[in-house]
Amino acid sequence: MEKTNVKRKSSEIDETEVKENANKKVDVTVKEKIEENKETSKKTISEEEKKEEHYVHDVYEAIAPHFSDTRYKPWPVVDKFLNELNTGLIGIDVGCGNGKYLGINKNVYIIGSDRCSNLIKICKERGYESLVADNLYLPYRSEVFDFAISIAVIHHFTTPERRRDAIEEILRVLKKGSKVLIFVWAFEQERKKFNEQDVLIPWHIPKKKYLNNKSLNKKDYTESEKSEHLVKYERYYHLFKKGELDDLVDQIKIGKVVETGYDRDNWYVVAERI
Repeated sequence: MEKTNVKRKSSEIDETEVKENANKKVDVTVKEKIEENKETSKKTISEEEKKEEHYVHDVYEAIAPHFSDTRYKPWPVVDKFLNELNTGLIGIDVGCGNGKYLGINKNVYIIGSDRCSNLIKICKERGYESLVADNLYLPYRSEVFDFAISIAVIHHFTTPERRRDAIEEILRVLKKGSKVLIFVWAFEQERKKFNEQDVLIPWHIPKKKYLNNKSLNKKDYTESEKSEHLVKYERYYHLFKKGELDDLVDQIKIGKVVETGYDRDNWYVVAERI
């Protein structure tokens, strides 16, 4: 009887050990899977940021002076939005470029920000309040501004999630009831047809101007196939289809669309902070 009892105890111990070992294996497998997912997530984010760095940030740093020379006339819808604001309001232009909208309405105060330091230098030379900042991580407290504009910026983000997050970050810093005007390039353009929504758009700089300008980055460019006299850069764009920008805003709990429209090959929305 004693031997039998001993055997039973040994059997019970063996069975317990088997279960414990099995559980340990499961735990290890789960942990490995979690770590694997973390690494995959990091890799995906890194690839997205790398694409934006190469095809957006680096390009604008390189072409800033030439780009600025072509950006001087305000778009009518943006001009109207800014000039209808009440006197004394304080707002932001996220992705302000060379600051062409910062002085439109002298009765309001606008702070400009852009990811491109060379464009911000131009803003400061013109006397505008401006700073280098990432649209996804704006250096402002929540619910402090009376209005915002985002003109031709959101289409440079490479995924729907990053585009949505960029819009949400702007809404975060607006007071409740305040509005933001957002413009993006349209897929449905009158003068040009596209086969896909994610495209690389060339920017050409006359080679003579390029070689004479010390601020331009001469290490990263491709020669134009059409002309030996042009230097070509390529910028990433996501071309928005009708309703796509509205859908992004609808996904954000703190925002709602109050106006939508099409203007000069662009889709735009006015979104309210709620």
